[in-house]
Amino acid sequence: MADHEEVYGRERADRLRALLRELRDRIDRLDGADNLLGHVPELIRLLGEARSELFHYEVRCTYDTPEIAESRRIVEEARGSGFTPSSDEPEEDDPWRPPRGD
Repeated sequence: MADHEEVYGRERADRLRALLRELRDRIDRLDGADNLLGHVPELIRLLGEARSELFHYEVRCTYDTPEIAESRRIVEEARGSGFTPSSDEPEEDDPWRPPRGD
């Protein structure tokens, strides 16, 4: 697929629906012409494409959203440029404690 494998957005889901409908329609046309078994290689290919994409849809919860993928790209780009965030304030042992009023 043209999409990055770590992203499963709305457009990709729409293409999956279209792929399944195309498979359904092709099976209906071949069956209507009584030629369903005469096109086994084509059906195997179509079923393989649908199976692969259905698998990706099933595990989509492990993928980044498009927004997260973009954020990850920005961070990786910054890391590649040698940028490292720094703080001018000294590190404290217990930063969650309020300062003492000595």
